[in-house]
Amino acid sequence: MAGPIALDMPEVSATDAVRPNTRGAWTMVIMLFLAGILSVIDRAALNILVDPVRGTLGISDEQIGLLQGLAFGLFYAFMGIPMGLAADRISRRNLIVAGIGLWSLATIGSGLAQSFGSLFAARLLVGLGEAALGPAAISLIADLFAPARRGRPISVYMMGQGLANGIAISLTSLILAAAGAGAFLGFPVLGGLAAWRTVFVIFGACGLVIALAMLLLTREPPRQGDAPKGAAQVPGAAEAAYLWRNRAVLLPLYFGFATCFTVAYGGASWAPSMLLRAYGATPAYLGAWLGPLSILFSAIGPLVGGTLLDRSMRSGDTLARFRILSVAPLFALPFTLSVLAHELHFATVLVASANAVFSVVGTVMFATLQSVVPPRMRGSSIALTLVLNTILGASLGPLMVASVTERVFGDPASVGWSIALVCVPFLLLGTGLYAVALRAIRKARLRGDSECARLLAGEAL
Repeated sequence: MAGPIALDMPEVSATDAVRPNTRGAWTMVIMLFLAGILSVIDRAALNILVDPVRGTLGISDEQIGLLQGLAFGLFYAFMGIPMGLAADRISRRNLIVAGIGLWSLATIGSGLAQSFGSLFAARLLVGLGEAALGPAAISLIADLFAPARRGRPISVYMMGQGLANGIAISLTSLILAAAGAGAFLGFPVLGGLAAWRTVFVIFGACGLVIALAMLLLTREPPRQGDAPKGAAQVPGAAEAAYLWRNRAVLLPLYFGFATCFTVAYGGASWAPSMLLRAYGATPAYLGAWLGPLSILFSAIGPLVGGTLLDRSMRSGDTLARFRILSVAPLFALPFTLSVLAHELHFATVLVASANAVFSVVGTVMFATLQSVVPPRMRGSSIALTLVLNTILGASLGPLMVASVTERVFGDPASVGWSIALVCVPFLLLGTGLYAVALRAIRKARLRGDSECARLLAGEAL
């Protein structure tokens, strides 16, 4: 294509007429919102239970880091692409329901684990189940809402995952306190469990309820946009070819996201332990302060991200979302340096503030990807972010912080310094990669020969 590329205009197509009604669309978004909350709670509860789990199972900080990262991330990463390809080909609603059921049963299994090995296996299955959610959820939203109306529902879905960190802290603290006071004595299964085990069993049971509700209350919407053309190809071949042709834009986008979420996962996994060990906080304090503050910041972040996205669509500014991504991660720097706060409440606010920053980054990143890949790649494009985020972020982030604490400082109370030493460089690198993506898309617009730039401008390929 020659000549400059036009500005974004809302897409209008005949298929928009068959989109589900508003009520049905938002019912699905609400169920995805709840599923997103549970997916993070089941993953994040371990961050609050570090010391009780260590005490019961007799394991080290590095082994905890493996449980937080590699155990969850191994299947999550390797199954991400197959789940994304499946989301582009089969019922996404049914895929999500099956995933919720699997990770919920595995969360219950986490609470019943008797050794490091059995807990590691349970966390593997949690990752396998959760690999189905992200690609299918974003693909569903893209088919439920027209392009000019996707910012808000994506932000609502992302808000659920952001709120979940705070909810996990508050609910885990409440359940620990209730179990310690004997509130579950006499209950089947729960009555004879240690407090930390009770947390996992209750969260897993809640997930099974959500899976049943989604099965009964929602339906798979018609797929919008283009369908694969020409001869059948090996699954993933067309997606890989598109990624390679547009690598100048897409590779820094993907790796910028993964690098930023090395900070999100690594920092969030150990921030509660920092407050407990270095600042003298108690589990009750975390439930009363860190939980609600995290919820507050997590609610603010997606709303800010969704509003910025919708305004950029209405203004026709095709590059606004790239500019947001190239600046937003820097607002997480105070979180990475919260060890310098020297006061518990101030440090707590800095830790909680990261939820807003990474919610904005996630909301804008997912919406940006949906704008620069063809509709047939919506699921697999999100799946690739999950794979890279898991390999770099969820698997390496917590382990690197734990290793620095044990092998460099040799003092559990120095975990805050480990967070700073690991996270600050990764945060700056992620911001730089997003700036590279912005420069690449600008050049692509001027040349007029980029598929990403054409899709961003609202043109069909």
